[in-house]
Amino acid sequence: MKVTVIGGTGMIGSQVVRNLADGGHEAVPAAPSTGVDLLTGKGLDAALEGADTVVNVANSPTFDEASLDFFRTATGNLLAAGERAGVRHQVVLSIVGVDQVPELDYYRAKALQEELLRQGPTPYSIVRATQFFEFMDAVLSWTSDEDTVRLPATRIQPMAAADVAAAVAEAAAGAPLNGIRETAGPDVFRLDELGAITLGARHDDRTVVVDDTAGLFGAIKGDGVLIPGPDARIAPTGYRDWLAARG
Repeated sequence: MKVTVIGGTGMIGSQVVRNLADGGHEAVPAAPSTGVDLLTGKGLDAALEGADTVVNVANSPTFDEASLDFFRTATGNLLAAGERAGVRHQVVLSIVGVDQVPELDYYRAKALQEELLRQGPTPYSIVRATQFFEFMDAVLSWTSDEDTVRLPATRIQPMAAADVAAAVAEAAAGAPLNGIRETAGPDVFRLDELGAITLGARHDDRTVVVDDTAGLFGAIKGDGVLIPGPDARIAPTGYRDWLAARG
């Protein structure tokens, strides 16, 4: 089976390509570096030629209101190109709880992407993943100074990027879900707790202070919004083990 992976040179996409290739599929990465532009549609027809399935893990360059226009245009172009190419399955990576956080522009943009896929002409699968372990450094940097890191007590169930890629590749290799599959890491943490674990593992003596208005996740109202439902696929990699493996 031929699978074109949009965003196939990035952190998740490159691993999706490798996983699909290891499974015996022809996996083709597509990205600006390979001549594909989602916003203009340039290179899409050539990238999708002969593809049975398209995986879209491309991300907006911003997390603000402009992300709505990005996903609206990019998704429309990709669906149209897929229909022209006879693609039989469109797969998108999204976020657990994405439709529950209208306060965040980026989450509204991803929810729009999902809705456009549902309304599109092609059978589809939506893989909703929780927050990536790899993003924890960025989260810590948003609201930190020399002495403290301010974080809300938002509950999350994060997972390793490698496990996200494995879940996306599995969905791409299977039949269309015409629905949503959730995936998450094995453990639930408060974000402030996760921050303290991270700092401790790195021998960083800054103090974590709970501030429920701090950073991107401070906008999330309600407990458990970012926790998946009972049918979620639970990934094997725990955060502490992941930290230890990275030294």
